[in-house]
Amino acid sequence: MRTALRSVRAAFAFLTRIPVGGHPYANADWAWAPAHFPLVGLVLGVALAAMHRLLWPLGTLADTVLVVSASLLLTGAMHEDGLADTSDALGGAVDRERVLAILKDSRVGTFGACALFVSLVGRVALLAQLQRDATWALPLVGCAARVGPVWQMVALPYVTGAGKKSDHLTGVQTPQAALATAWLVIAEGVVAALRYATVVRLLALALVLACVTALTTWRFAVRVGGVTGDFLGATEQLCELAGYAVLAWSA
Repeated sequence: MRTALRSVRAAFAFLTRIPVGGHPYANADWAWAPAHFPLVGLVLGVALAAMHRLLWPLGTLADTVLVVSASLLLTGAMHEDGLADTSDALGGAVDRERVLAILKDSRVGTFGACALFVSLVGRVALLAQLQRDATWALPLVGCAARVGPVWQMVALPYVTGAGKKSDHLTGVQTPQAALATAWLVIAEGVVAALRYATVVRLLALALVLACVTALTTWRFAVRVGGVTGDFLGATEQLCELAGYAVLAWSA
């Protein structure tokens, strides 16, 4: 029980800028932290949903821009950084060594800047399209988008090191990924029980995100033979975009 509680705390310490304390964490805490990444996304989504409802009188565009901005502050733009680095590396390199070299470069190139633009504008536009449905879409997609990266940690070896923050995440296996998936099942069950979305709509969300995860996993395996922290962040961002797109499409 102590390890379970510590791993939840470690998950929040890893993915957010919320000062949860608790350092130093043991290896077992870090090993189980990814199992609760979807829970972190769910909690962040609830906070963003509350902000969305509070700012609704400002108008749809202003509301969604401020909500997406708040998400960057809460996470320290961690996933966006991964998306930018991944886009620069995979878009601007041919061989594996060059990909890994670009990933270690802190500068943002053309591919990374374009990817960030698409991610930020895309989320603002899709949340604006969802309008009041964004209140339940924010927690649901925040949870769902963080399941795929956990499965990638199980499916692929970690191929970079050298002091990266994600070096802590070792020993992630199928039980952790199964628990991460269970958080999504719970979230979708609550949404279905409250009749915010149909079962078909929720199944479509899960299927599309599974396809995004499978595609990125294949691409990462082909290009570098494994996964990095930046790749995980990129997958989360693509899953967020795809998740909001599915819900907006079926609205």
